[in-house]
Amino acid sequence: MKSSFQGFAAPEKGKKLESFSFDPGELRDEQVEVAVEYCGVCHSDLSMIDNDWGQSVYPLVPGHEIVGRIVAAGDHVKGVKVGQRVGIGWYSESCMSCTQCLSGNHNLCPNAEQTIVNRHGGFANRVRAHWAWATPLPDQLDETSAGPLFCGGITVFNPIVQFGVRPTDRVGVIGIGGLGHMAVQFLSKWGCEVFAFTSSDSKRDEAMKMGAHHVVSSRDAGQLKKIAGSLDFIISTVNVSMPWDAILSSLAPRGRLHLVGAVLEPIPVAAFSLIGGQKSISGSPVGGPATVAKMLDFAARHGIPPITEEFPLSQVNEALDHLRAGKARYRVVLKNDLG
Repeated sequence: MKSSFQGFAAPEKGKKLESFSFDPGELRDEQVEVAVEYCGVCHSDLSMIDNDWGQSVYPLVPGHEIVGRIVAAGDHVKGVKVGQRVGIGWYSESCMSCTQCLSGNHNLCPNAEQTIVNRHGGFANRVRAHWAWATPLPDQLDETSAGPLFCGGITVFNPIVQFGVRPTDRVGVIGIGGLGHMAVQFLSKWGCEVFAFTSSDSKRDEAMKMGAHHVVSSRDAGQLKKIAGSLDFIISTVNVSMPWDAILSSLAPRGRLHLVGAVLEPIPVAAFSLIGGQKSISGSPVGGPATVAKMLDFAARHGIPPITEEFPLSQVNEALDHLRAGKARYRVVLKNDLG
């Protein structure tokens, strides 16, 4: 099956997106073609547009928080069907044969295909993916705001599952933005006592409404000192440097600092700051398909929505400027108006 897709692409590093048409080639046997209805705007889209990670190929169609309906399916597609509403996130395919895939850790596949790396993503009217990475959207979730769950949501939900965070744990969330606002909601409904770390006093009341029990200023050494030795788990969603010594000091013995925000600078850590309390530092990407489905079920059961602002896809540059300026509350979603 051949067709022409229409979307918006960055022609060069850091440039404004322009109208762009492309031929996706033949639909492969295990692929689905999805008519994009909504697509979230992630900070990773900005990083790819600006080639912050050195892996961008131009022209580049960003977008990896996609919700839409399947309009075509290859002959060997399983588990989903034409007409079904699905979501697609950071990954669009994995090999299905390596140890990681066979262990259910498809997100750790060394040959996994990333939706906006060396291929075109969801700032378009159509997108394709392997059927296993097109996850059905529960009816209880609103398609207009569900897109961010497929990257931002699963990014913060995955470590809750992977590291066995318990309802009795005291957990910190650094950064109440696109990822952090979902982490606070997940952890609150999980049963944890939630500490929201933010540098913005304007987000204090909002964080409490999301389910945080405490709000800590990440810029106030005195507030950080008051919670020293008290947290079991901290998830950092920011991409900037933090007072890491003070953050580690806030962990209880056997506590873990977990990174999902892509901080570009090295994180300086003294060995004794980990050894004495048997503390850990770790990181993770998004989750595999089974964990994505589990997250969607949890979000549907507990009524956890991403908090979004909507722009038409045709105003994608205005939406990107809004995010760059730090004005998003808390995730921008593009509505496809290209037809």
